[in-house]
Amino acid sequence: MKKIQNNTSRRKFLKTTSKLAVFTLVPRMVLGGRGYVPPSDQITIGFIGTGKQSRGLSGGYIPLENVRIIANADVDQQKREAYAQWINEKYAERTGKPGYSGMDIYGDYHELIGREDIDAVIVATPDHWHARIAIDAMNEGKDVYCEKPMAHTVFEGRKMVEATRKKKRVFQTGSMQRSWKDFRRACELVRNGYAGDIRTIKVNVGDPAIRCDLPGEDQPAHLDWNMWLGPAQERPYNSILSPPISYDGWPNWRKYWEYGGGGVTDWGAHMFDIAQWGLGMDESGPVELIPPATAGAVRGLRYIYSNGVEMVHEDFGRGYAVEFIGTKGTIRISREFLEAEPENILSAEIPSGGIQLYKSDNHYKNWIDCILSREMPVCDVETGHRTATVCNIGNIAYKMNKPLKWDPVKEIFDNKEANSWLTKKYRKPYKV
Repeated sequence: MKKIQNNTSRRKFLKTTSKLAVFTLVPRMVLGGRGYVPPSDQITIGFIGTGKQSRGLSGGYIPLENVRIIANADVDQQKREAYAQWINEKYAERTGKPGYSGMDIYGDYHELIGREDIDAVIVATPDHWHARIAIDAMNEGKDVYCEKPMAHTVFEGRKMVEATRKKKRVFQTGSMQRSWKDFRRACELVRNGYAGDIRTIKVNVGDPAIRCDLPGEDQPAHLDWNMWLGPAQERPYNSILSPPISYDGWPNWRKYWEYGGGGVTDWGAHMFDIAQWGLGMDESGPVELIPPATAGAVRGLRYIYSNGVEMVHEDFGRGYAVEFIGTKGTIRISREFLEAEPENILSAEIPSGGIQLYKSDNHYKNWIDCILSREMPVCDVETGHRTATVCNIGNIAYKMNKPLKWDPVKEIFDNKEANSWLTKKYRKPYKV
């Protein structure tokens, strides 16, 4: 496991901040209560983005005794206040202290990341904000957990990698299938040759991104719409992009090129990630992309790797899943099943000298453990960038509707127009 070199040890850092932390991290009423951990031993977290995904993510950290979520930032006042209330209630339950009130709230994330008593941040905003927030946080010395897809563009992903390495931060990408036993098992079987030489991989995820053409609506007073847009170009508010707190579904900003990447990046960041893991391509990628013959088709894109493996964006009838097809058999994996043909592939034992993949059974705890040890987590920033790149260049290939050569070392196409889509036009002053 790779070690992150860091000139300031975790223990030294906490020693210098513990006097402040004892007054600010945990209310006095909690000290000495059930599950009490001294503030100097806690990882303190700020949450940036408090929409639907935030509560599921928080649920992975609230039970951890050495972690405390102490602040949040969101451009929607109602959402940040509701999240703070929910967190306070959860910690009141965990500590057995009614009236817990340990959550600070901010409308501007800069105020949160500027706090010296916050060790790390979780970025759960729309995709178009990921890079700017994560890089700003790392420049303030914070470790980062960033939701998937990690980067909105290839350019942003590489900048996130550079910032992580320069600042010696622990960066975990939210591709949590890396911490699921069945996905790891499937990839180990593939990597150790139990399906033979892989010829084809089928990956079923949603549609490519589309342009946003939503009409303008009246902007709610509780939302800072200008800050929601941030790096994106000016456009009027629409509730589909930033739905009210009463809406319980997944917000559909993710469908649109300007803020997300459609199903190709949304679920692709999970399933293309597993294909990359199974191929051993965590620091590389395909070399050619061939779009479907029918213009406007939303499936059929083919990725060609240098070893001849063909990965196809295709619905093969098993829901969102990955199918590895080799010369000795087939392995299929999704969140609902792990199966193989022939079936005895699944009972194979990986030999002691075989390829053993990074073992993590808890994506959230893996990040916290690595913050303490300064080791790389199961889905480090380079891995997250490479997976997001597969997704993002796929969207470009669908948009261009022509075969493209891709150089995974230089991270450029053989086509000038396609290269122009590797980044985006930024609205001042939000350039990455």
